[in-house]
Amino acid sequence: MMMYKKIAKHNIQGLCAPMMIDDIDTDIIIPAQHLTQTSQSGFGQHAFARLKKANTDFVLNQKRYQAAKILIAGDNFGCGSSREHAVWAIQELGFEAIIAPSFADIFSNNAKKNGLVLIELSTDTCQQMAQFAEAENLYLSIDLATANVTSKHFNHAFNINPFFQYCITHGSNEVDYLLQHMGQIKAHKTAAVNHSLFIQNGASQ
Repeated sequence: MMMYKKIAKHNIQGLCAPMMIDDIDTDIIIPAQHLTQTSQSGFGQHAFARLKKANTDFVLNQKRYQAAKILIAGDNFGCGSSREHAVWAIQELGFEAIIAPSFADIFSNNAKKNGLVLIELSTDTCQQMAQFAEAENLYLSIDLATANVTSKHFNHAFNINPFFQYCITHGSNEVDYLLQHMGQIKAHKTAAVNHSLFIQNGASQ
């Protein structure tokens, strides 16, 4: 599993693509037969292949959404298997953020590891956004520092994991964070060892 991509992001701005379908699982995002590559690239061309083939009017078949950076999705997005390829495929399509009522836990964790921003908003709010996106070109601005989503129509606050917020706004990852605190870690380890020796010596007397 990859760590956070080291690209500092403070704001995501872009066109929205509406895909208000519940329970989009990872096999729909990237079908299993396309998981033969050993690199992180090359999956975008197969992303949502079944939905694209089944419906010529599917949102990702429409030219107006080809440059979209933000996906508005339905409930329980990313359920199913734990394949990290699903995140890679979505990012290769150009999406930097997904807004949905809820996300599957493993998909959410994989997204964080790869710097894909997931925002949970109410079903009503997501449906409203999707309606705007269908009726016109909806552009959003996502402020990762203040945790706000804004457009000319609305302003919504969202919750963001503080550690993920720190990492993505600093272009950092878990390893970088630990290295920054190496002095404290070593001091704690030394204190723990000394404390353990003190207890052992006391018990032997």
